[in-house]
Amino acid sequence: MKKILCALVATFAMSSAQAWPDGPVTLVVPFPPGGSTDLIGRVLAPELQERLGGNFVVDNKAGATGTIGAGIVARSKPDGNTILVSSLGPYVIAPHLMDKVPYNALTDFDYLTVAVQAPNVLVVPESSPHKSIADVIAFQKAQPGVMTFGSSGSGSSDHLTAELFWQQTGTSGTHVPYKGGGPVVTALLGSQIDASFMNINTAMPHIQAGKFRALAITSAKRSDLLPSVPTLEESGIKDANVYSWQAVAAPRGLPADVKSKLHAALVAGLNSPKVKPRLLELGFEIVANTPEQFTAFQEAEFHRWKNLISSRNIKSN
Repeated sequence: MKKILCALVATFAMSSAQAWPDGPVTLVVPFPPGGSTDLIGRVLAPELQERLGGNFVVDNKAGATGTIGAGIVARSKPDGNTILVSSLGPYVIAPHLMDKVPYNALTDFDYLTVAVQAPNVLVVPESSPHKSIADVIAFQKAQPGVMTFGSSGSGSSDHLTAELFWQQTGTSGTHVPYKGGGPVVTALLGSQIDASFMNINTAMPHIQAGKFRALAITSAKRSDLLPSVPTLEESGIKDANVYSWQAVAAPRGLPADVKSKLHAALVAGLNSPKVKPRLLELGFEIVANTPEQFTAFQEAEFHRWKNLISSRNIKSN
């Protein structure tokens, strides 16, 4: 009798798991609508729904540099019905900048895949006297702290790239934080700041319009979108490759079969003929790695940015 009951319980559990998704699945984007992370969430939702059925919806839970939304997911039931789509900030940066975040980034999530990544580009206004990365380094060495670098906020990818650049070149500039990428673009267009390590997705329209001059890119190799722009490493600056990335995670404890189905659908969706060309045109590189690869990557990035933030004494806004 006991064996029969165990078999019935196992059968019920299996059928319940196989039924997923049997209701709405919420993709929590911990930032306002309109940004790169929101774009990825809204690209993925219909792809997942097409492959898995159910109803996949994006819910923007902005605040506290993404940690509010990440905390909501971390505390959710690990049944596959609440998923986090976020940039690197909540995963590997915010825990080192804030006194307390409502989750443990190393233990509270099942990491599913890094969806996309994109490098940053060092850009200056078209009117800038700096024509190359060598010009920028020479100027900063001659006049430490004078050149201003705008960012979308303290601890953002563009800010940390500037800090890493200064560290690796033995130079210094002045960080000017703004509340988002839009104001940085406006400030640079108006020559109110001298430079920015701007995300390639944000910078490209203005580079193409001749408003910004691209001097270097933070990727491991040159971008197909900017083939004439050298990498930092080509310019003699070592260990300064930086990518902004968007990734998908779930609350820790996701059932193995749900995890497998969700990961397969994510990879297929990112590589679909409808999605991949569009993302590549915007400057994103498709990553779509395995949960094991993402977990190892997250831990490495977590400690990389922790060390930089500590050594440079970086504070949040």
